[in-house]
Amino acid sequence: MTLYYTLVFMLLVAEMALFVGLIVPLPFKMRRKMFTFISESPVVAKVQYWLKITFIFILILFIDSVNRVYRVQVELAAAAENAGSNGPAIMGHERLEVQARKFYSQRNMYLCGFTLFLSLILNRTYIMILEVLRLEERVKIYEGTEKNTKEATKLAQAGEPGEIARLKREVKLREQDIETLKKQALGLHKEYDALCEKYGAERNDRVPKKDFHKHNQS
Repeated sequence: MTLYYTLVFMLLVAEMALFVGLIVPLPFKMRRKMFTFISESPVVAKVQYWLKITFIFILILFIDSVNRVYRVQVELAAAAENAGSNGPAIMGHERLEVQARKFYSQRNMYLCGFTLFLSLILNRTYIMILEVLRLEERVKIYEGTEKNTKEATKLAQAGEPGEIARLKREVKLREQDIETLKKQALGLHKEYDALCEKYGAERNDRVPKKDFHKHNQS
């Protein structure tokens, strides 16, 4: 197995472990903290970003493996047709080589396909469990048994993994942009005042003293 298919297999095992972690029955408070952490952690947001790129490459590998399986099937069909029409039959070692290539191509196709399929199941399972937790939280609030309103608010805001962290990062960037614009506006205002004082002083210097006295007498 090549390096990239080994990495795909490791990702498949990690997805299986994560799926088991999601469906394991846990107390409500523990599960709520876990999902809140997943939504708030910036590390999870970065991992999710790189996983999206990784799944694009896995999709490319899946398409390539399907193409390889198709080519091997065509080769076997052509060999069988030649053998049926009294053509040159495939020797034993050649047939084993073709069968081995077919096996490896099918293995890679199933590996990539199950990895992509399980990623979709994980995403849907995460959303369903999150919705169930939100409903349980609302029931507790309506019954008056929920006192931790801060955690309830975080759970209500939770969405995709790392979404809260991403939103906080965007808000922080917007605040930085606003502060930069304020500093620029303050600098422009100071420059404008300095230019007004400079041109005002030059204008006063250009006015003759007689005209200035006449202006004051009038």
